[in-house]
Amino acid sequence: MAFNRNERRAKIRQRVRIRVRGTAERPRLSVFRSNKDIYAQLIDDEQGRTLVSASSLKDKKAHDATGVEQARLVGQAVAEAAKAAGVDRVVFDRNGYLYHGRVKALADAAREAGLQF
Repeated sequence: MAFNRNERRAKIRQRVRIRVRGTAERPRLSVFRSNKDIYAQLIDDEQGRTLVSASSLKDKKAHDATGVEQARLVGQAVAEAAKAAGVDRVVFDRNGYLYHGRVKALADAAREAGLQF
């Protein structure tokens, strides 16, 4: 049975979410990628709440950039916001996307800005 792109991503997301859980000490860094923008948030799954979020819509500089550069700026922004909230260790949730391109750029920028995962 062949899956379309969204069904395939949903299956991967379900499989990964079994293993990847966020806590208050080590929240889940979840990435969502649309065609135009990229979003990242730190989620405490035990409490069911978002601790920190960043997106290319919030940041004018990131919104004007495109592609990988946009993802880098969002990765830096989410890392800085996490540091301000007292979080330095996270678990990375690529949300069913391939670890390539914009998703990889966001993760690398967050690591360079001081998040550990």
